Amino acid sequence: MTWQQVAVFVGLGALVVELLRGKRAPAAVFASVAFAFVLLDLVSVQKGLAQLTNSGLVTVVVLLLLSVVLDRSHLLEAMAGWLVRGPYRWALAKLYVATATYSAFLNNTAVVASLIGPLRSLRTHAPSRLLMPMCFAASLGGILTLVGTSTNLLVNSLVIGQGMPALHIFDLFPVGILIVLACGATMVLLYPRLLPAQPPAEETSSDYFLEATVRPDSPLIGKTVEAAGLRNLAHLYLAEIVRDGFTIAPVQPDRMLRAGDLLVFTGDLTRLDVLTRFEGLETHGQHYRLPLDNLVEVVIAADSTLARRTLKDVNFRAQFDAAVIAVRRGSERLRGPIANVPLEVGDTLVLVVGNDFEKRNNLQRNFVIVSRRQVQKFTDPRKGLLAMAGFVAAVALAALGVVDLLKALLVLLAAFLLLGLAKPADLRRNMPYAIILIIASSLVISEVMVSSGAAVLLAQALLAGIDAFGPYGALALILVVTWILTELMSNNAAAALAFPVALGVAQTTGLDPQPFVMAVIYGASCSFLTPYGYQTNLMVMSPGRYTLRDFARAGAPLALVYQATALVAIPVFFPLR
Repeated sequence: MTWQQVAVFVGLGALVVELLRGKRAPAAVFASVAFAFVLLDLVSVQKGLAQLTNSGLVTVVVLLLLSVVLDRSHLLEAMAGWLVRGPYRWALAKLYVATATYSAFLNNTAVVASLIGPLRSLRTHAPSRLLMPMCFAASLGGILTLVGTSTNLLVNSLVIGQGMPALHIFDLFPVGILIVLACGATMVLLYPRLLPAQPPAEETSSDYFLEATVRPDSPLIGKTVEAAGLRNLAHLYLAEIVRDGFTIAPVQPDRMLRAGDLLVFTGDLTRLDVLTRFEGLETHGQHYRLPLDNLVEVVIAADSTLARRTLKDVNFRAQFDAAVIAVRRGSERLRGPIANVPLEVGDTLVLVVGNDFEKRNNLQRNFVIVSRRQVQKFTDPRKGLLAMAGFVAAVALAALGVVDLLKALLVLLAAFLLLGLAKPADLRRNMPYAIILIIASSLVISEVMVSSGAAVLLAQALLAGIDAFGPYGALALILVVTWILTELMSNNAAAALAFPVALGVAQTTGLDPQPFVMAVIYGASCSFLTPYGYQTNLMVMSPGRYTLRDFARAGAPLALVYQATALVAIPVFFPLR
Protein backbone atom coordinates (compact mmCIF):
# COMPACT_ATOMS: atom_id res chain seq x y z
CA MET A 1 0.00 0.00 0.00
CA THR A 2 1.47 3.37 -1.05
CA TRP A 3 1.65 6.40 1.24
CA GLN A 4 -0.94 8.10 -0.96
CA GLN A 5 -3.40 5.26 -0.31
CA VAL A 6 -2.66 5.39 3.41
CA ALA A 7 -3.33 9.14 3.40
CA VAL A 8 -6.62 8.59 1.55
CA PHE A 9 -7.81 5.97 4.04
CA VAL A 10 -6.86 8.20 6.99
CA GLY A 11 -8.79 11.06 5.42
CA LEU A 12 -11.81 8.85 4.75
CA GLY A 13 -11.70 7.51 8.30
CA ALA A 14 -11.70 11.04 9.70
CA LEU A 15 -14.53 11.97 7.32
CA VAL A 16 -16.76 9.08 8.40
CA VAL A 17 -16.06 9.62 12.11
CA GLU A 18 -16.92 13.33 11.93
CA LEU A 19 -20.07 12.69 9.91
CA LEU A 20 -21.25 10.08 12.41
CA ARG A 21 -20.48 12.33 15.37
CA GLY A 22 -22.56 15.09 13.81
CA LYS A 23 -20.77 17.84 15.73
CA ARG A 24 -19.68 19.71 12.61
CA ALA A 25 -21.59 20.65 9.48
CA PRO A 26 -21.13 18.04 6.69
CA ALA A 27 -20.06 20.76 4.25
CA ALA A 28 -17.21 21.79 6.55
CA VAL A 29 -16.11 18.17 7.03
CA PHE A 30 -16.07 17.37 3.31
CA ALA A 31 -14.30 20.63 2.48
CA SER A 32 -11.62 20.00 5.13
CA VAL A 33 -10.80 16.53 3.80
CA ALA A 34 -10.75 17.74 0.18
CA PHE A 35 -8.47 20.64 1.15
CA ALA A 36 -6.11 18.24 2.95
CA PHE A 37 -5.89 16.09 -0.20
CA VAL A 38 -4.99 19.20 -2.23
CA LEU A 39 -2.30 20.19 0.31
CA LEU A 40 -0.80 16.67 0.08
CA ASP A 41 -0.66 16.99 -3.74
CA LEU A 42 -3.00 14.03 -4.14
CA VAL A 43 -4.86 16.26 -6.59
CA SER A 44 -3.71 19.50 -8.20
CA VAL A 45 -5.10 22.88 -7.18
CA GLN A 46 -6.23 23.47 -10.76
CA LYS A 47 -8.14 20.19 -10.90
CA GLY A 48 -9.69 20.84 -7.51
CA LEU A 49 -10.94 24.30 -8.51
CA ALA A 50 -12.18 22.93 -11.83
CA GLN A 51 -14.77 20.86 -9.94
CA LEU A 52 -16.69 24.08 -9.23
CA THR A 53 -17.56 24.28 -12.95
CA ASN A 54 -18.82 20.69 -13.18
CA SER A 55 -22.06 20.86 -15.20
CA GLY A 56 -23.82 18.54 -12.77
CA LEU A 57 -22.98 20.87 -9.88
CA VAL A 58 -24.20 23.91 -11.81
CA THR A 59 -27.45 22.04 -12.57
CA VAL A 60 -27.96 21.38 -8.86
CA VAL A 61 -27.47 25.07 -8.01
CA VAL A 62 -29.82 26.32 -10.72
CA LEU A 63 -32.49 23.77 -9.82
CA LEU A 64 -32.37 24.70 -6.13
CA LEU A 65 -32.62 28.39 -7.00
CA LEU A 66 -35.64 27.65 -9.20
CA SER A 67 -37.22 25.83 -6.28
CA VAL A 68 -37.24 29.15 -4.39
CA VAL A 69 -39.97 30.22 -6.82
CA LEU A 70 -41.66 26.85 -7.33
CA ASP A 71 -42.02 26.26 -3.60
CA ARG A 72 -44.31 29.28 -3.32
CA SER A 73 -47.16 27.58 -5.14
CA HIS A 74 -50.21 26.73 -3.03
CA LEU A 75 -51.14 23.83 -5.33
CA LEU A 76 -50.21 20.91 -3.10
CA GLU A 77 -51.41 22.62 0.07
CA ALA A 78 -54.75 23.38 -1.57
CA MET A 79 -55.14 19.71 -2.49
CA ALA A 80 -54.40 18.45 1.03
CA GLY A 81 -58.01 18.47 2.23
CA TRP A 82 -59.24 16.53 -0.81
CA LEU A 83 -56.38 14.04 -0.65
CA VAL A 84 -57.19 12.80 2.86
CA ARG A 85 -60.95 12.48 2.47
CA GLY A 86 -62.52 9.06 2.78
CA PRO A 87 -61.40 5.88 4.57
CA TYR A 88 -57.81 5.77 5.75
CA ARG A 89 -56.47 3.35 3.12
CA TRP A 90 -58.01 5.39 0.29
CA ALA A 91 -56.74 8.65 1.79
CA LEU A 92 -53.28 7.14 2.23
CA ALA A 93 -53.18 5.97 -1.39
CA LYS A 94 -54.19 9.41 -2.73
CA LEU A 95 -51.72 11.24 -0.51
CA TYR A 96 -48.94 8.81 -1.50
CA VAL A 97 -49.49 9.17 -5.25
CA ALA A 98 -49.79 12.97 -5.15
CA THR A 99 -46.75 13.47 -2.93
CA ALA A 100 -44.53 11.05 -4.88
CA THR A 101 -45.54 12.63 -8.20
CA TYR A 102 -44.94 16.15 -6.95
CA SER A 103 -41.54 15.34 -5.43
CA ALA A 104 -40.39 13.63 -8.63
CA PHE A 105 -39.85 17.11 -10.04
CA LEU A 106 -39.58 19.42 -7.03
CA ASN A 107 -37.32 19.46 -4.01
CA ASN A 108 -38.79 16.85 -1.66
CA THR A 109 -37.81 18.90 1.39
CA ALA A 110 -40.04 21.69 0.09
CA VAL A 111 -42.86 19.21 -0.60
CA VAL A 112 -42.77 17.96 2.98
CA ALA A 113 -42.57 21.52 4.31
CA SER A 114 -45.66 22.48 2.29
CA LEU A 115 -47.74 19.60 3.65
CA ILE A 116 -46.79 19.55 7.34
CA GLY A 117 -49.07 22.47 8.23
CA PRO A 118 -52.19 21.37 6.31
CA LEU A 119 -51.94 17.75 7.50
CA ARG A 120 -51.47 18.89 11.09
CA SER A 121 -54.64 21.00 10.96
CA LEU A 122 -56.94 18.45 9.29
CA ARG A 123 -59.37 16.50 11.46
CA THR A 124 -60.15 13.68 9.01
CA HIS A 125 -57.30 11.47 10.23
CA ALA A 126 -54.76 11.78 13.05
CA PRO A 127 -51.58 13.60 11.88
CA SER A 128 -49.45 10.72 13.19
CA ARG A 129 -51.06 8.45 10.56
CA LEU A 130 -50.34 10.83 7.69
CA LEU A 131 -47.08 12.70 8.27
CA MET A 132 -44.70 9.73 8.19
CA PRO A 133 -46.27 8.15 5.06
CA MET A 134 -46.24 11.55 3.36
CA CYS A 135 -42.58 12.01 4.26
CA PHE A 136 -41.65 8.55 2.91
CA ALA A 137 -43.65 9.19 -0.27
CA ALA A 138 -41.66 12.38 -0.86
CA SER A 139 -38.38 10.45 -0.55
CA LEU A 140 -39.63 7.74 -2.88
CA GLY A 141 -40.82 10.23 -5.48
CA GLY A 142 -37.28 11.59 -5.63
CA ILE A 143 -36.03 8.39 -7.33
CA LEU A 144 -38.36 8.78 -10.32
CA THR A 145 -36.34 11.47 -12.10
CA LEU A 146 -32.86 12.93 -12.14
CA VAL A 147 -34.16 16.22 -10.68
CA GLY A 148 -36.17 14.57 -7.91
CA THR A 149 -33.53 15.09 -5.25
CA SER A 150 -30.16 16.77 -4.90
CA THR A 151 -28.61 13.34 -4.23
CA ASN A 152 -29.39 12.19 -7.78
CA LEU A 153 -27.79 15.33 -9.15
CA LEU A 154 -24.78 14.92 -6.85
CA VAL A 155 -24.16 11.41 -8.22
CA ASN A 156 -24.61 12.74 -11.75
CA SER A 157 -21.92 15.33 -10.97
CA LEU A 158 -19.62 12.53 -9.83
CA VAL A 159 -20.39 10.55 -13.00
CA ILE A 160 -19.50 13.54 -15.18
CA GLY A 161 -16.37 14.13 -13.11
CA GLN A 162 -15.16 10.61 -13.96
CA GLY A 163 -15.67 11.19 -17.69
CA MET A 164 -18.70 8.90 -17.94
CA PRO A 165 -21.86 9.79 -19.94
CA ALA A 166 -24.21 12.04 -17.97
CA LEU A 167 -27.55 10.67 -16.82
CA HIS A 168 -30.74 11.82 -18.54
CA ILE A 169 -33.78 13.13 -16.71
CA PHE A 170 -35.85 9.92 -16.91
CA ASP A 171 -33.06 7.30 -16.74
CA LEU A 172 -34.09 6.53 -13.15
CA PHE A 173 -37.79 6.09 -13.93
CA PRO A 174 -38.06 2.38 -14.95
CA VAL A 175 -36.54 1.06 -11.72
CA GLY A 176 -37.90 3.94 -9.66
CA ILE A 177 -41.55 3.40 -10.61
CA LEU A 178 -41.34 -0.29 -9.67
CA ILE A 179 -39.93 0.65 -6.26
CA VAL A 180 -42.57 3.36 -5.77
CA LEU A 181 -45.41 0.97 -6.66
CA ALA A 182 -44.07 -1.84 -4.44
CA CYS A 183 -43.53 0.47 -1.47
CA GLY A 184 -46.91 2.14 -1.98
CA ALA A 185 -48.65 -1.24 -1.91
CA THR A 186 -46.73 -2.09 1.27
CA MET A 187 -47.87 1.12 2.95
CA VAL A 188 -51.54 0.67 2.01
CA LEU A 189 -51.47 -2.94 3.17
CA LEU A 190 -49.54 -2.60 6.45
CA TYR A 191 -49.79 0.99 7.72
CA PRO A 192 -53.38 0.77 9.02
CA ARG A 193 -51.90 -1.65 11.61
CA LEU A 194 -48.37 -0.24 11.96
CA LEU A 195 -49.63 3.33 12.48
CA PRO A 196 -52.62 2.80 14.79
CA ALA A 197 -55.28 5.47 15.13
CA GLN A 198 -54.60 8.03 17.87
CA PRO A 199 -56.80 10.79 19.25
CA PRO A 200 -56.81 13.98 17.13
CA ALA A 201 -54.09 16.45 18.01
CA GLU A 202 -56.49 18.89 19.62
CA GLU A 203 -57.62 16.24 22.10
CA THR A 204 -54.14 15.42 23.38
CA SER A 205 -51.75 17.51 25.39
CA SER A 206 -48.83 18.94 23.47
CA ASP A 207 -45.81 17.92 25.52
CA TYR A 208 -43.62 20.94 25.08
CA PHE A 209 -40.61 21.95 27.09
CA LEU A 210 -41.86 25.25 28.55
CA GLU A 211 -40.13 27.44 31.12
CA ALA A 212 -40.86 30.40 33.38
CA THR A 213 -38.61 32.38 35.72
CA VAL A 214 -39.31 33.37 39.33
CA ARG A 215 -38.72 37.14 39.43
CA PRO A 216 -36.88 38.72 42.41
CA ASP A 217 -40.08 40.47 43.52
CA SER A 218 -42.29 37.37 43.29
CA PRO A 219 -44.49 36.46 46.27
CA LEU A 220 -43.71 32.82 45.42
CA ILE A 221 -40.21 33.16 46.91
CA GLY A 222 -39.84 31.21 50.13
CA LYS A 223 -42.92 29.08 49.49
CA THR A 224 -42.83 25.37 48.79
CA VAL A 225 -43.93 24.09 45.39
CA GLU A 226 -47.10 22.70 46.95
CA ALA A 227 -47.89 25.86 48.96
CA ALA A 228 -47.38 28.01 45.88
CA GLY A 229 -50.02 26.01 44.03
CA LEU A 230 -47.62 24.62 41.42
CA ARG A 231 -47.96 21.00 42.45
CA ASN A 232 -51.22 19.98 40.79
CA LEU A 233 -51.72 22.41 37.93
CA ALA A 234 -54.34 21.60 35.34
CA HIS A 235 -52.78 20.99 31.88
CA LEU A 236 -49.18 21.67 32.98
CA TYR A 237 -46.70 19.63 35.03
CA LEU A 238 -43.65 21.01 36.85
CA ALA A 239 -40.93 18.65 35.64
CA GLU A 240 -37.77 20.28 36.98
CA ILE A 241 -36.21 23.39 38.48
CA VAL A 242 -32.94 24.85 37.18
CA ARG A 243 -31.13 26.70 39.97
CA ASP A 244 -27.64 28.21 39.66
CA GLY A 245 -26.87 25.97 36.70
CA PHE A 246 -28.00 22.77 38.44
CA THR A 247 -31.11 20.80 37.55
CA ILE A 248 -33.46 19.61 40.31
CA ALA A 249 -35.59 16.70 39.15
CA PRO A 250 -37.94 15.23 40.12
CA VAL A 251 -39.41 18.23 41.95
CA GLN A 252 -40.59 17.33 45.43
CA PRO A 253 -43.70 19.11 46.81
CA ASP A 254 -41.70 20.50 49.77
CA ARG A 255 -39.02 22.09 47.54
CA MET A 256 -38.65 25.82 48.39
CA LEU A 257 -38.75 28.35 45.56
CA ARG A 258 -36.02 30.99 45.24
CA ALA A 259 -35.57 34.15 43.20
CA GLY A 260 -34.16 33.37 39.77
CA ASP A 261 -35.38 29.76 39.74
CA LEU A 262 -36.15 28.53 36.25
CA LEU A 263 -39.28 26.36 36.40
CA VAL A 264 -39.56 23.86 33.56
CA PHE A 265 -43.05 22.60 32.70
CA THR A 266 -44.43 20.07 30.22
CA GLY A 267 -47.99 19.80 29.00
CA ASP A 268 -50.56 21.62 26.92
CA LEU A 269 -49.15 24.88 25.62
CA THR A 270 -52.59 26.21 24.73
CA ARG A 271 -53.11 26.62 28.49
CA LEU A 272 -50.22 29.03 28.94
CA ASP A 273 -52.72 31.21 30.74
CA VAL A 274 -52.37 28.90 33.75
CA LEU A 275 -48.88 30.32 34.42
CA THR A 276 -49.87 33.96 33.89
CA ARG A 277 -52.08 33.73 37.01
CA PHE A 278 -49.01 33.45 39.25
CA GLU A 279 -47.68 36.86 40.22
CA GLY A 280 -43.93 37.15 39.72
CA LEU A 281 -43.72 34.12 37.40
CA GLU A 282 -42.48 35.30 33.99
CA THR A 283 -42.35 33.45 30.65
CA HIS A 284 -40.04 34.49 27.81
CA GLY A 285 -42.83 36.29 25.99
CA GLN A 286 -43.61 38.40 29.04
CA HIS A 287 -39.93 39.17 29.55
CA TYR A 288 -39.66 40.59 26.03
CA ARG A 289 -43.00 42.41 26.32
CA LEU A 290 -44.52 40.41 23.47
CA PRO A 291 -48.26 39.59 23.31
CA LEU A 292 -48.88 36.04 24.54
CA ASP A 293 -51.91 35.66 22.29
CA ASN A 294 -49.76 35.91 19.16
CA LEU A 295 -48.28 32.40 19.07
CA VAL A 296 -46.69 30.78 16.02
CA GLU A 297 -45.59 27.15 15.88
CA VAL A 298 -42.59 26.41 13.66
CA VAL A 299 -40.28 23.50 12.82
CA ILE A 300 -36.54 24.05 12.36
CA ALA A 301 -35.98 23.65 8.60
CA ALA A 302 -33.44 21.30 7.05
CA ASP A 303 -30.97 24.00 5.97
CA SER A 304 -31.54 26.33 8.90
CA THR A 305 -28.60 28.29 10.27
CA LEU A 306 -29.99 27.58 13.76
CA ALA A 307 -29.10 23.87 13.69
CA ARG A 308 -26.58 22.82 16.37
CA ARG A 309 -26.65 26.33 17.89
CA THR A 310 -28.37 27.66 20.98
CA LEU A 311 -30.81 30.57 21.17
CA LYS A 312 -28.17 32.50 23.08
CA ASP A 313 -25.60 31.91 20.32
CA VAL A 314 -27.83 33.23 17.51
CA ASN A 315 -29.42 36.19 19.33
CA PHE A 316 -32.82 34.81 18.39
CA ARG A 317 -34.88 37.74 19.65
CA ALA A 318 -33.03 40.26 17.47
CA GLN A 319 -32.94 38.03 14.39
CA PHE A 320 -36.65 37.23 14.22
CA ASP A 321 -38.51 39.69 16.47
CA ALA A 322 -39.77 36.66 18.37
CA ALA A 323 -39.11 34.80 21.61
CA VAL A 324 -39.09 31.02 22.01
CA ILE A 325 -41.40 30.07 24.86
CA ALA A 326 -41.49 26.31 24.28
CA VAL A 327 -39.53 23.55 22.54
CA ARG A 328 -40.39 19.99 21.60
CA ARG A 329 -38.13 17.33 20.05
CA GLY A 330 -40.32 14.37 19.15
CA SER A 331 -40.86 12.41 22.35
CA GLU A 332 -37.39 13.21 23.71
CA ARG A 333 -37.24 14.79 27.16
CA LEU A 334 -35.19 17.97 26.93
CA ARG A 335 -33.38 19.29 29.99
CA GLY A 336 -31.94 22.60 31.09
CA PRO A 337 -32.79 26.19 30.15
CA ILE A 338 -34.21 26.68 26.66
CA ALA A 339 -31.52 29.25 25.88
CA ASN A 340 -28.78 26.63 26.43
CA VAL A 341 -30.32 23.76 24.43
CA PRO A 342 -28.61 23.26 21.00
CA LEU A 343 -31.42 23.27 18.44
CA GLU A 344 -31.73 20.45 15.92
CA VAL A 345 -33.38 20.12 12.53
CA GLY A 346 -36.96 19.00 13.15
CA ASP A 347 -37.35 20.64 16.58
CA THR A 348 -40.72 22.28 17.05
CA LEU A 349 -40.64 25.75 18.60
CA VAL A 350 -43.50 27.88 19.81
CA LEU A 351 -42.79 31.55 19.30
CA VAL A 352 -44.33 34.66 20.72
CA VAL A 353 -43.87 37.03 17.78
CA GLY A 354 -43.72 40.78 17.40
CA ASN A 355 -45.08 43.00 14.63
CA ASP A 356 -41.94 42.67 12.50
CA PHE A 357 -41.80 38.86 12.54
CA GLU A 358 -43.43 38.32 9.14
CA LYS A 359 -41.29 41.05 7.57
CA ARG A 360 -38.04 39.23 8.30
CA ASN A 361 -36.43 37.81 5.15
CA ASN A 362 -34.81 34.84 6.89
CA LEU A 363 -37.98 32.98 7.87
CA GLN A 364 -38.29 30.63 4.91
CA ARG A 365 -34.73 29.36 5.20
CA ASN A 366 -34.92 28.70 8.93
CA PHE A 367 -38.50 27.58 9.61
CA VAL A 368 -41.39 25.52 8.40
CA ILE A 369 -44.36 27.44 9.80
CA VAL A 370 -47.04 24.91 10.77
CA SER A 371 -49.55 26.98 12.70
CA ARG A 372 -50.23 29.51 9.94
CA ARG A 373 -49.73 29.77 6.20
CA GLN A 374 -46.21 30.29 4.91
CA VAL A 375 -45.63 34.05 4.82
CA GLN A 376 -43.76 33.97 1.51
CA LYS A 377 -46.23 32.00 -0.63
CA PHE A 378 -47.66 33.62 -3.76
CA THR A 379 -50.82 35.54 -2.89
CA ASP A 380 -51.88 35.33 -6.54
CA PRO A 381 -52.35 31.62 -7.44
CA ARG A 382 -51.85 32.43 -11.13
CA LYS A 383 -48.19 33.19 -10.45
CA GLY A 384 -47.73 29.75 -8.92
CA LEU A 385 -49.41 28.10 -11.91
CA LEU A 386 -47.29 30.13 -14.33
CA ALA A 387 -44.08 29.14 -12.54
CA MET A 388 -45.12 25.48 -12.47
CA ALA A 389 -46.10 25.49 -16.15
CA GLY A 390 -42.73 26.97 -17.09
CA PHE A 391 -40.87 24.32 -15.12
CA VAL A 392 -42.91 21.46 -16.63
CA ALA A 393 -42.24 22.85 -20.12
CA ALA A 394 -38.48 23.07 -19.46
CA VAL A 395 -38.36 19.49 -18.15
CA ALA A 396 -40.46 18.19 -21.05
CA LEU A 397 -38.26 19.86 -23.67
CA ALA A 398 -35.14 18.45 -21.99
CA ALA A 399 -36.67 14.96 -21.80
CA LEU A 400 -37.53 15.07 -25.53
CA GLY A 401 -33.97 16.07 -26.35
CA VAL A 402 -35.01 19.42 -27.81
CA VAL A 403 -32.73 21.34 -25.46
CA ASP A 404 -30.08 20.54 -22.86
CA LEU A 405 -31.51 20.38 -19.32
CA LEU A 406 -29.07 22.91 -17.88
CA LYS A 407 -29.77 25.39 -20.69
CA ALA A 408 -33.51 24.98 -20.22
CA LEU A 409 -33.22 25.60 -16.47
CA LEU A 410 -31.00 28.66 -16.99
CA VAL A 411 -33.50 30.16 -19.46
CA LEU A 412 -36.33 29.48 -17.01
CA LEU A 413 -34.42 31.15 -14.16
CA ALA A 414 -33.81 34.21 -16.33
CA ALA A 415 -37.52 34.29 -17.23
CA PHE A 416 -38.50 34.15 -13.56
CA LEU A 417 -36.24 37.13 -12.86
CA LEU A 418 -37.57 39.14 -15.81
CA LEU A 419 -41.21 38.42 -14.89
CA GLY A 420 -40.64 39.38 -11.26
CA LEU A 421 -41.44 35.87 -9.95
CA ALA A 422 -38.00 35.80 -8.38
CA LYS A 423 -35.88 38.60 -6.99
CA PRO A 424 -32.07 38.64 -6.96
CA ALA A 425 -32.18 39.16 -3.18
CA ASP A 426 -34.28 35.97 -2.79
CA LEU A 427 -31.79 33.96 -4.84
CA ARG A 428 -28.84 35.39 -2.94
CA ARG A 429 -30.39 34.49 0.43
CA ASN A 430 -31.17 30.97 -0.75
CA MET A 431 -27.89 30.21 -2.50
CA PRO A 432 -27.13 26.57 -1.50
CA TYR A 433 -23.57 27.14 -0.31
CA ALA A 434 -23.52 23.94 1.78
CA ILE A 435 -24.59 21.79 -1.20
CA ILE A 436 -22.00 23.46 -3.42
CA LEU A 437 -19.23 22.72 -0.91
CA ILE A 438 -20.33 19.11 -0.41
CA ILE A 439 -20.57 18.32 -4.13
CA ALA A 440 -17.34 20.10 -5.12
CA SER A 441 -15.47 18.45 -2.24
CA SER A 442 -17.01 15.06 -3.09
CA LEU A 443 -15.75 15.40 -6.64
CA VAL A 444 -12.22 16.02 -5.34
CA ILE A 445 -12.38 13.12 -2.86
CA SER A 446 -13.83 10.76 -5.48
CA GLU A 447 -11.11 11.71 -7.97
CA VAL A 448 -8.38 11.05 -5.37
CA MET A 449 -9.88 7.69 -4.31
CA VAL A 450 -10.04 6.48 -7.92
CA SER A 451 -6.68 7.86 -9.10
CA SER A 452 -4.77 6.61 -6.04
CA GLY A 453 -6.23 3.11 -6.29
CA ALA A 454 -7.76 3.39 -2.83
CA ALA A 455 -11.24 2.75 -4.24
CA VAL A 456 -10.14 -0.56 -5.78
CA LEU A 457 -8.42 -1.67 -2.55
CA LEU A 458 -11.55 -0.89 -0.56
CA ALA A 459 -13.72 -2.69 -3.11
CA GLN A 460 -11.51 -5.79 -2.98
CA ALA A 461 -11.75 -5.87 0.82
CA LEU A 462 -15.55 -5.63 0.68
CA LEU A 463 -15.83 -8.27 -2.05
CA ALA A 464 -13.64 -10.79 -0.21
CA GLY A 465 -16.51 -12.58 1.47
CA ILE A 466 -19.10 -12.61 -1.31
CA ASP A 467 -17.26 -14.20 -4.25
CA ALA A 468 -19.71 -17.11 -4.30
CA PHE A 469 -22.65 -14.81 -5.05
CA GLY A 470 -21.17 -13.46 -8.28
CA PRO A 471 -22.25 -10.19 -9.93
CA TYR A 472 -25.56 -10.05 -8.04
CA GLY A 473 -23.66 -10.29 -4.77
CA ALA A 474 -21.45 -7.36 -5.80
CA LEU A 475 -24.51 -5.30 -6.75
CA ALA A 476 -26.27 -6.19 -3.48
CA LEU A 477 -23.13 -5.17 -1.60
CA ILE A 478 -23.16 -1.62 -3.02
CA LEU A 479 -26.90 -1.30 -2.52
CA VAL A 480 -26.75 -2.41 1.13
CA VAL A 481 -23.57 -0.43 1.97
CA THR A 482 -25.13 2.76 0.59
CA TRP A 483 -28.36 2.04 2.47
CA ILE A 484 -26.51 1.57 5.76
CA LEU A 485 -24.49 4.75 5.22
CA THR A 486 -27.59 6.81 4.48
CA GLU A 487 -29.24 5.61 7.70
CA LEU A 488 -26.18 6.77 9.64
CA MET A 489 -25.52 10.11 7.93
CA SER A 490 -27.08 12.40 5.33
CA ASN A 491 -27.98 10.84 1.99
CA ASN A 492 -25.69 13.24 0.11
CA ALA A 493 -22.76 12.19 2.30
CA ALA A 494 -23.64 8.51 1.86
CA ALA A 495 -23.77 8.81 -1.93
CA ALA A 496 -20.48 10.72 -2.02
CA LEU A 497 -18.73 8.02 0.01
CA ALA A 498 -20.32 5.05 -1.79
CA PHE A 499 -19.75 6.28 -5.36
CA PRO A 500 -15.97 5.68 -5.64
CA VAL A 501 -16.42 2.31 -3.91
CA ALA A 502 -19.04 1.40 -6.52
CA LEU A 503 -16.59 2.27 -9.31
CA GLY A 504 -13.93 0.20 -7.56
CA VAL A 505 -16.26 -2.81 -7.35
CA ALA A 506 -17.12 -2.51 -11.06
CA GLN A 507 -13.43 -2.26 -11.96
CA THR A 508 -12.47 -5.20 -9.75
CA THR A 509 -15.21 -7.48 -11.09
CA GLY A 510 -14.91 -6.35 -14.71
CA LEU A 511 -18.58 -5.37 -14.83
CA ASP A 512 -20.33 -2.33 -16.33
CA PRO A 513 -20.15 0.52 -13.78
CA GLN A 514 -23.62 1.92 -14.62
CA PRO A 515 -25.70 -0.56 -12.58
CA PHE A 516 -23.44 0.08 -9.58
CA VAL A 517 -23.87 3.83 -10.00
CA MET A 518 -27.64 3.29 -10.06
CA ALA A 519 -27.35 1.18 -6.91
CA VAL A 520 -25.74 4.16 -5.18
CA ILE A 521 -28.56 6.47 -6.33
CA TYR A 522 -31.35 4.15 -5.19
CA GLY A 523 -29.55 3.06 -2.02
CA ALA A 524 -29.01 6.67 -0.93
CA SER A 525 -32.76 7.37 -0.99
CA CYS A 526 -33.66 4.33 1.14
CA SER A 527 -33.76 6.09 4.50
CA PHE A 528 -36.75 4.89 6.51
CA LEU A 529 -35.42 3.22 9.66
CA THR A 530 -34.35 6.30 11.62
CA PRO A 531 -35.29 9.98 11.65
CA TYR A 532 -31.64 10.97 11.30
CA GLY A 533 -30.77 9.61 7.86
CA TYR A 534 -32.78 12.15 5.90
CA GLN A 535 -33.75 15.71 6.67
CA THR A 536 -37.46 15.24 5.86
CA ASN A 537 -37.68 12.45 8.45
CA LEU A 538 -36.47 14.90 11.07
CA MET A 539 -38.95 17.51 9.88
CA VAL A 540 -41.98 15.31 10.64
CA MET A 541 -40.62 13.72 13.82
CA SER A 542 -41.78 16.40 16.23
CA PRO A 543 -45.06 17.43 14.51
CA GLY A 544 -46.02 13.75 14.28
CA ARG A 545 -44.73 13.06 17.82
CA TYR A 546 -42.85 10.02 16.53
CA THR A 547 -40.24 8.04 18.41
CA LEU A 548 -37.24 6.15 17.05
CA ARG A 549 -39.28 2.98 17.55
CA ASP A 550 -42.08 4.36 15.34
CA PHE A 551 -39.64 4.89 12.48
CA ALA A 552 -38.12 1.42 12.90
CA ARG A 553 -41.52 -0.29 13.01
CA ALA A 554 -42.99 1.53 10.01
CA GLY A 555 -39.75 1.85 8.05
CA ALA A 556 -38.38 -1.70 8.25
CA PRO A 557 -40.90 -3.40 5.91
CA LEU A 558 -40.65 -0.48 3.50
CA ALA A 559 -36.83 -0.65 3.43
CA LEU A 560 -36.85 -4.42 2.82
CA VAL A 561 -39.36 -4.16 -0.04
CA TYR A 562 -37.38 -1.23 -1.48
CA GLN A 563 -34.07 -3.12 -1.41
CA ALA A 564 -35.53 -6.33 -2.84
CA THR A 565 -37.26 -4.51 -5.68
CA ALA A 566 -34.15 -2.50 -6.53
CA LEU A 567 -31.93 -5.59 -6.51
CA VAL A 568 -34.22 -7.41 -8.93
CA ALA A 569 -34.98 -4.44 -11.21
CA ILE A 570 -31.57 -2.76 -11.60
CA PRO A 571 -29.92 -5.62 -13.59
CA VAL A 572 -32.98 -5.81 -15.85
CA PHE A 573 -32.80 -2.19 -16.98
CA PHE A 574 -29.05 -1.71 -16.47
CA PRO A 575 -27.32 -5.00 -17.43
CA LEU A 576 -24.29 -5.94 -15.39
CA ARG A 577 -22.25 -6.90 -18.45
